[in-house]
Amino acid sequence: MPDDLPPDLDRLHTLRTWHAMWLERIDRQIAYVRKRQAEEERGRRNRPKPPDWVVELSRATSGPLQVHDGACGMKGKRHRAVSRDEARRLLTADAVPACPVCQPDTQLRIIGGLAPGESAPAPPRTTVPSRPLSR
Repeated sequence: MPDDLPPDLDRLHTLRTWHAMWLERIDRQIAYVRKRQAEEERGRRNRPKPPDWVVELSRATSGPLQVHDGACGMKGKRHRAVSRDEARRLLTADAVPACPVCQPDTQLRIIGGLAPGESAPAPPRTTVPSRPLSR
């Protein structure tokens, strides 16, 4: 027999009770961790997919501030999901800046504020007066 255990029955019962207590605590902790992991996994599975595109909104005016990829970590707390077409329109026609981190303009293949196939608007025509203006 192992000689590191006490020789008398009372102390052996005490050790057994103490170890049974610890096994019960360990079993409760195992059950708790399993439950928590199952809840986290269920939450991951049920989490809605992030939107493809979002527009960050200004706190002052509630107007568009920047366009982001839906998974961008730099989007502010005030944002709303937008469609691909709306993101393209915001970046081109409305000239809303693109996030420099996630670069939605590059992902949407918008170069210099123009989508593929779009041409730059003609510069405004200026007329030169035929005669000097007098005061």
